[in-house]
Amino acid sequence: MKSDSFRNNRKALAALLLCTGCIAGHPLAVMAESNDAAMEVVQQQIYVSGVVKDAMGPVIGASVVEKGNPANGTITDMDGNFSLTVKPGATLAISYIGYKTQEVQAVAGKVVNVMLEDDTEMLDEVVVVGFGTQKKVNLTGSVGIATAKELESRPVSSATQALQGLVPGLKITTNSGALDQNMNISVRGTGTIGSSSGSPLILIDGMEGDINTVNPQDIENISVLKDAAASSIYGSRAPFGVILVTTKKGKAGKATVNYNNSFRVASPIGLPESMDSYTFAVYMNSALRNSNKDARFSTETMQKMLDYQSGKLTGGMDPSPSNPEAWNDVWAYAYGNNDIYDELYEGSVFSQEHNVSISGGSEKMTYYGSFNYLDQGGLLRIGEDGMKRYNATGKFTSELTDWLKFNFTARFTRNDVWRPRKFNDNFYRMFGRQNWPNIPMYDPNGNIFGYNAVELEQGGQRDVQTDRHYYQAALIFEPVKNWITNVEFNYSIMNQKIKETTLPSYQLGPTGTRLYREQDSGLYQEDKKENYLNLNVYSEYAHSFNTVHNFKIMGGFQVEEMEQSNLNVFKNGLIMEDMPEFDLTNGQLSSGLSKDATVKGYSNRWATAGFFGRLNYDYQGRYLAEANIRYDGTSRFRRGNRWQWSPSFSLGWNIAQEEFWKPIQDVANLLKLRFSYGQLGNQNTNTWYPTYRTMSLGILNGGWLQGGTKPNTAKVGDLISTVLTWEKVRTWDIGLDYGFFNNRLTGSFDYFVRYTKDMVGDAPELPLTLGVNPPQTNNCDLKTKGWEVSLAWRDRLKNGLNYGIAISLSDQQTYIDSYPSNKTNSLTTYDSSRGVNKSAYLAGRKLNEIWGFETIGIAKTQQEMDAHLASLPNGGQSAIGSQWSAGDIMYKDLNGDGKISTGANTLGDHGDLKLLGDANPHYFFGIDLTADWKGFDFRCFLQGVLKHDFWPGGDATTKNDEAGGYFWGVKGNQNEWHIRGFEQHNDYFREEPVGLEGHQLSANTDSYFPRPLLTDADGAKNQRIQSRYMQNAAYMRLKNLQLGYTLPDMWTRKAGISKCRLFVSGENLLTFTSLFDVFDPETCTGGIGGNVYPLSSTWSFGLSLTF
Repeated sequence: MKSDSFRNNRKALAALLLCTGCIAGHPLAVMAESNDAAMEVVQQQIYVSGVVKDAMGPVIGASVVEKGNPANGTITDMDGNFSLTVKPGATLAISYIGYKTQEVQAVAGKVVNVMLEDDTEMLDEVVVVGFGTQKKVNLTGSVGIATAKELESRPVSSATQALQGLVPGLKITTNSGALDQNMNISVRGTGTIGSSSGSPLILIDGMEGDINTVNPQDIENISVLKDAAASSIYGSRAPFGVILVTTKKGKAGKATVNYNNSFRVASPIGLPESMDSYTFAVYMNSALRNSNKDARFSTETMQKMLDYQSGKLTGGMDPSPSNPEAWNDVWAYAYGNNDIYDELYEGSVFSQEHNVSISGGSEKMTYYGSFNYLDQGGLLRIGEDGMKRYNATGKFTSELTDWLKFNFTARFTRNDVWRPRKFNDNFYRMFGRQNWPNIPMYDPNGNIFGYNAVELEQGGQRDVQTDRHYYQAALIFEPVKNWITNVEFNYSIMNQKIKETTLPSYQLGPTGTRLYREQDSGLYQEDKKENYLNLNVYSEYAHSFNTVHNFKIMGGFQVEEMEQSNLNVFKNGLIMEDMPEFDLTNGQLSSGLSKDATVKGYSNRWATAGFFGRLNYDYQGRYLAEANIRYDGTSRFRRGNRWQWSPSFSLGWNIAQEEFWKPIQDVANLLKLRFSYGQLGNQNTNTWYPTYRTMSLGILNGGWLQGGTKPNTAKVGDLISTVLTWEKVRTWDIGLDYGFFNNRLTGSFDYFVRYTKDMVGDAPELPLTLGVNPPQTNNCDLKTKGWEVSLAWRDRLKNGLNYGIAISLSDQQTYIDSYPSNKTNSLTTYDSSRGVNKSAYLAGRKLNEIWGFETIGIAKTQQEMDAHLASLPNGGQSAIGSQWSAGDIMYKDLNGDGKISTGANTLGDHGDLKLLGDANPHYFFGIDLTADWKGFDFRCFLQGVLKHDFWPGGDATTKNDEAGGYFWGVKGNQNEWHIRGFEQHNDYFREEPVGLEGHQLSANTDSYFPRPLLTDADGAKNQRIQSRYMQNAAYMRLKNLQLGYTLPDMWTRKAGISKCRLFVSGENLLTFTSLFDVFDPETCTGGIGGNVYPLSSTWSFGLSLTF
């Protein structure tokens, strides 16, 4: 997975940084000077010392830096003292969080006494917004901020992981721990249910990019633009928020080199534990007997299982009596004992990450360069998976003249991800139900044997290599003071190569005979390329009248173009398994028959253009106003529907700036009221050409032969609407920012309502005789309302202990205003692609509602069940099942009609169904605890969800093979080949003891689960959606626990190190949840019914060095 191109890129970057260091006046030449010259430099230095205090006493850990030379600095000790060698006449900059930065003149032999003052204007910090920056205190839109300090401190593989839980309203979730799966990001919940994307626009230094590929150590800060007023300047690409990632840049002064690393040990969490083989055999036999079928495991086999577990027998499986080259039917006679998930995953895996950066320059030119390497091991024990990532960045800023600046950035990212070819969602559909605890994962000869596991080990590998190149150039003109014009050119290239080998997989018989699971071999290769071009030209002018009326006006133009191409080929007959190349394939199946190669490809293209403007006004920073306008056009719609206006405005009132507030201003430093409204259009349709009818062409894929060859095919697409146009998103927001006690206590509150109108939805049904699907139209409406609150306290005790706590909490509720495709208000709709009934969209109701029965309980005896059925004289429970007996579910007659039914399964007639909840997580929160004292630093970060209604049982009304088996163990709508057996499933109804004499499982009439039944006995009747088995997937997880120590300056200076920090950190260490414990609360909705690649608990240790 390494290549010569990458090695060349590394050399080029190193040479570039070296050259830049020379051009910028970096004193590399000093290293080549004589010792006399070095001594002369030392003799030009002076020694200065001092003490830093505040109103409570000495300040520990304050930063003391020579101005203009950030590499030369120190921090105060436990008594607030410092000492430093600087140039004669140098200025010292003394800073500490929560205090104003002070500058003092360095005088040889004179003790410098510095008294720090509280910074009551901390909220005046500059915040990155669309096409510019603003002081935070003057913001009128809703903007969330995450700083480098919050992101850098966590040794995680992606910036998205570090961002989770930090910004209220920013919803980051995951449904898999797989290395090739990214986390899901949304701003303020679900934005659309139409045929379009509701994801936020992510810009890295003003250019669209993938946040998962950014080196977290390169990030300076992240701004999240949440309301329409903040994001409308980006128009059609940003209807559901914008995430602005600003990366670090060089600073004038001597070169500063930073190196940090982390070494990690990860272990899977939340894995279910298999039943032992004997208990599983009893469980399966019970399900079969309850279903009026013969038991699968004989008394003799079950006794062997007990003997194997006690150590009397080994092997776990025997040769067939009738065929010594094959194993005796393992589904009936195997007697091993294994925990299948313990066999599949490693107990621990090792990963490492290294990062080095250099920055510096002169007053006229600065540079910043970094390189990051991540090697993350996968959790698979059977087969191999993993990821490697390489990041290289170079940034240069140059002041060409007094009125012209030039900036250039180049970034390169390579992601190598690999896994077994068969390791996908279908694997999780099969693993477990085809891997019974009695069937050994390895045969007595030590060869891999487990079903599905064989394919992982032998069936071929999938390698994905993704290269991303980003180039950004900008010219900044300022011919007149405060009139600044920016011309930005951004270009990116994404090249992705997928290579997937199909290899024969087989088990070995007792004598070594191959028992093939798959015999054919082949090679699949896919090459995908994306080119993205973006030009921004905008000009801004600021002016103040009488120093009280402050105006800023900005106008600009933006154009984007994206081109995408794909080519993929599959060819059978791989001749050399360890050399997967197309010229080493022969196009033959294992049978010797020839098969034509399959060649497919496509290309897409879209473009947008937009004109935008913004006007800001404030009166003495007290009354604030902002107006934005954008006029966007897109290639996705036809003429007449291509252009869309996106207006927004916002108002702010800094109440704490009023005269009447002055008496309490020392206590309440900030109180700002905000209001905003905006409308945007959404052009992010799922298809790139939604208003054109397409035709799909097939190559040699016909279902008949012509002259011995399959013909090509053509298929006309579904009907389309030529008047399809923009979704319209309108947002109202009201917010409050506050700061008390010299801004020790700060926070904000927002309430918003967002309307998504004219979503692209399904058309009302037309007769099947039409032959094609009817066209989609702009016919659906959605409303989301919610709130966000953040609160932070930062302070320092007299003993020098600095501590802080930050809390964020947010929630959203999404309602469907209009959905004409469901005119009957049916509670469920059939998903033909998955073969399941799922929650339907209902006008006037919440999104993803869960309707089900109310459960009375499990009948402990036949008499109790008969009495229950007798209380329902108009049909009992026959509408949902038959053969009711002890151990079955008793449902409640909610509508009093004397029977249990779903009625017409509509909102107007739902029988005995009731609303049990909605499947959307609610009340996302984060709690961040920090402290530092005498060089030690501590962080504890908790994140979670306070409410999440979750139905784990899948759909029992169809014969689907999706969710449910992981929860029930025995799926009532399937046969015995779908049974799974975990320890938790052992709590099933048993009217009397079962099992072998002396090893019986006791009766269990107070069980959690009903009696296990298969589809032959209408077992689905007990597994209908119901109140008894509804779960709350709420959780609180200790996301990060970290302890660090920065070595004293007096130790590190002698080694030429300005800062050395050691740390140990833990991720996902503890989880608090009431969820049924075969599931992880973060991934319970992923994979196949929660059967998914697990998350990891990770311990990391490492160091950070600054030279």
